[in-house]
Amino acid sequence: MKAWTSIIAAVIEAWQELRIHRTRVLLSLIGVAVAVCSITAVVALSGIAEEANIEQIEANQGQPANVSISVSSTGTIQPTYSELEPAFQMITKRYGIRYASAHGQGQIDAQFVDGAQGLQVTLADPAYAIMHVVSLSHGRWLDEADANRLAPAVVINETVYEELGSPTLASHPVIHLLGSPHTVAVVVGVVRGAAEPGYLAVYMTPGAYERVADPSLQNDSPPVEELWVPPKIAKALTPLVKQDLNQYLDGRYEVDVNRQDYLSQQQGDPLLLVKLVVGGIAVLILLLGALGLFNISMVTVRYRVREIGIRRSFGATATRVFFSVMMESVVATVAAGAIGVIAAILLIENPISQGYIARGITIVPPFPFSAAVIGIVSSTVVGALAGLLPALVAVRVKVIDAIRF
Repeated sequence: MKAWTSIIAAVIEAWQELRIHRTRVLLSLIGVAVAVCSITAVVALSGIAEEANIEQIEANQGQPANVSISVSSTGTIQPTYSELEPAFQMITKRYGIRYASAHGQGQIDAQFVDGAQGLQVTLADPAYAIMHVVSLSHGRWLDEADANRLAPAVVINETVYEELGSPTLASHPVIHLLGSPHTVAVVVGVVRGAAEPGYLAVYMTPGAYERVADPSLQNDSPPVEELWVPPKIAKALTPLVKQDLNQYLDGRYEVDVNRQDYLSQQQGDPLLLVKLVVGGIAVLILLLGALGLFNISMVTVRYRVREIGIRRSFGATATRVFFSVMMESVVATVAAGAIGVIAAILLIENPISQGYIARGITIVPPFPFSAAVIGIVSSTVVGALAGLLPALVAVRVKVIDAIRF
């Protein structure tokens, strides 16, 4: 309790001294605040950029660990997903895999008000939305009941939604598919994201696509099944799945099983160079601010030699004097660091900055708490370093010389 009382008293005393000498320390603290703001903003932006990059990668490759199964034929005609579905179900049941989904690409024409246009089709099952972190702006995702619908259910992107006139989904808007045969598909959801001019995308189950698409277009690529499994077992599971499928299919097709998520392909931080350059500049500014604060502290200590001597004569210990002088720098830089952190938060969280950050991102990550902690900790360390030598000088002041000063 006594130790905490001494620390609080030293902090209050340091704050009072800063108020007395505020003009001297103001200019040096501006540099510290700017540097802390720079460091905090760099760390925050790199964290947000990393989260956004991971979100976009997971949307394409799936969350770790995503084990992809590709089954192809050596001939010109590829097997259909319906033919391979029993084999895929056997794998999911045998290994207790909860989330599995088809993942393929296709195309089909659709009739709009201004004419027929081609749709890019992504084959997906109900689990796909979880595995690929799909976010919806309207409606719902595909579910198990959609497999039995005569009019296939589809989820569309914002571009198709605008092409349809942005109708309310409660009215059950439809898309006229010019497949074989012509079919009416019911829109049940809209994927969140900025509309890309000219890119018309829909999601539908592989069974629905096989029923409505031109058969000649369904042989462009082999069926692919994705399994979402714990990363710890992905490496051991991959050869087992391949072996089981080869046995089940009796060698009729070529089976390829491998991981597709970003953790299996990670090759360092792509933003590392930018972080180092901008971070180095921020550290340099921080050191310059610390140097200015150090000079001010040294001058202030020399002006306070008589005061320090009197305090020592009344019983103040060397530790108390050392801690008091150092805390002046620490409190000053912490206050400047807090201002710098607040400035960085306002800089990044304002609507203008969010507009640039949010491009291509469905959900903007929040301001990283770690960035604020790094800003405060760096300002505290700088204050301690800037106040160390002045505090040592204050401790070495002799009482008799100080009184005569």
